[in-house]
Amino acid sequence: MANHKSAEKRIRQTERRTERNRYYRTRIKNIIKAVRESVASKDLAKAQEAFKIANKELHKFVSKGIVKKNTASRKVSRLNAAVKKLAQSA
Repeated sequence: MANHKSAEKRIRQTERRTERNRYYRTRIKNIIKAVRESVASKDLAKAQEAFKIANKELHKFVSKGIVKKNTASRKVSRLNAAVKKLAQSA
């Protein structure tokens, strides 16, 4: 256990930060999963709507500093490719 005030503060900060990071990691996974599931079910309208939300949310996370710019761009690019492939096949 911590013996200094600064160490106790660091523990509190880490707990808050961990909780916040867990929320964002889960949110990102769920956003991506929504697009992937709609692509898998071959529902083009639903996939495009989910992609629009994913694009907006991921770039919002970049501006908040939660995800790096290239990471968000990579994820958006892969989702877009999947949606476009579905659109071409339909």
